[in-house]
Amino acid sequence: MTLFVGIAGTHSTGKTSFVQDVLRQAEKCGISVAVVSDTATRCRDAGFPILKDHTFESTLWIMTSVIKAELEAGLKASLVLVDRPVPDALGYLEAALSATGRTISEEQRAYLYGLAEHHAKRYSLLFKTQLDESIPLGPDRDRDLDFRRDAGRHIDAVLTQLGISCLDPNADAAQERIRSIIHRLAPTSTS
Repeated sequence: MTLFVGIAGTHSTGKTSFVQDVLRQAEKCGISVAVVSDTATRCRDAGFPILKDHTFESTLWIMTSVIKAELEAGLKASLVLVDRPVPDALGYLEAALSATGRTISEEQRAYLYGLAEHHAKRYSLLFKTQLDESIPLGPDRDRDLDFRRDAGRHIDAVLTQLGISCLDPNADAAQERIRSIIHRLAPTSTS
């Protein structure tokens, strides 16, 4: 059995730190873990526009690349941690369209939202970070605070529209859910 846990949110909000913390906890308990991350960088490196320049095509590339990476990771691990689950890409697309005054067709929007809605059912648990403007940005991060805020709002709106509930990774309930997942996946000791 493989469980998929995603963590959504705008950039530089602690997603990767949270994933690394869960990874350490799970590995300490003998759980095979894989991490899916950094898809936007690979999208950009493939030649697609990202951030404010997101398009239907770049969003679809990211979504399908995350799905592909999750499937491959699931072959080797019992816990797959997804730093930017599929619905995240829609939030960034919506923020980009809003920031630049562009649109996509209703057919394209329905395609992307349908894909996200159906795929999101694979996640056993989803977390969503909140933007804390006092946390300094890491190197090579987009410094457009307005866009970061807008991306966060749009990710929230996408998750709401898709009926996806998320936990705050800093909440006690979230930590309890992680402990529960780790306990469920931990190999049983034999004596």
